[in-house]
Amino acid sequence: MNNFEKDVFEGLSASKKSLKSKYFYDDIGSRIFQEIMEMPEYYLTNCEFEIFQKQSEEIFNTLNFQSHFNLIELGAGDGLKTAELIRYLTANKISFTYTPIDISQEANELLSAKLKLEFPELKISPKTGDYFEILKDMQNDDTPSLLLFIGSNIGNYLTNEAAALFDLFNQSMKAGDKLLIGVDLKKDPNIIHQAYFDPHGITKRFNINLLTRINRELGGNFNENNFDFEINYDPTTGEVKSYLKSLVQQKIEIKKIELEVEFKEGETIWTELSKKYDLSELKTLLQNAGFKTLQHFTDSRKYFSDSVFEKI
Repeated sequence: MNNFEKDVFEGLSASKKSLKSKYFYDDIGSRIFQEIMEMPEYYLTNCEFEIFQKQSEEIFNTLNFQSHFNLIELGAGDGLKTAELIRYLTANKISFTYTPIDISQEANELLSAKLKLEFPELKISPKTGDYFEILKDMQNDDTPSLLLFIGSNIGNYLTNEAAALFDLFNQSMKAGDKLLIGVDLKKDPNIIHQAYFDPHGITKRFNINLLTRINRELGGNFNENNFDFEINYDPTTGEVKSYLKSLVQQKIEIKKIELEVEFKEGETIWTELSKKYDLSELKTLLQNAGFKTLQHFTDSRKYFSDSVFEKI
């Protein structure tokens, strides 16, 4: 079994069913996520865009890089926000190489074409695949690096998983390298609910596409009309959890992994965690992983932070 097959088998065989959110992002899922980012209710994109648009100079000054550096982005997607940083760097003739890493080849190709059109002189080296396999291959490079993990991607990890992820980042970096983490901050629950349970049904379609992917790639027979979408937000922990809910009692067959799954009416599949942070919690996590805090850059409403850390 490959990783997708194994994770689907284990997730749907468990007593509390789940599917990993990283599998949302096939080419179709990546396109639907672009639609999510364009929704007026989905404040995260606009908040982070504002930070890069208005504070790129301050972000670069915080890095204190004196020579050519690598700008490495994990899960680059459409590169909308990073393009603002690239715009500042190129306008000021700062020497760097941009390496976007994404699991979607299509996303990488579209991003590269778009950026080369706007920034013809940009040194860009896109890589498709698993973050850490690619970072491992790049470890022998002595060039200083800024590792970008933006878009609130860290929110998809439970606290212990986030701690383990930061440990892995640390192992993939050199002393003095910088890490910029984009985090969604705790705020009014109503604002969060509208962003994740949108009236347009796009987030539901994004989740349902995972069932479609299982049908297509693993020979499943999910009927999309037999599932609905719901979320739950806990303002104390900051955790938004997304679920697909079975509307009927049903049995699903997934031929390629030889799995039959029974669902009771109302039974759920946990599909995604979108955790919100406060800055003290983030600082503690990074400190425990061997990083020191350099600066937090927040948008004007203080909904979101792009926080810069340095590997000690």
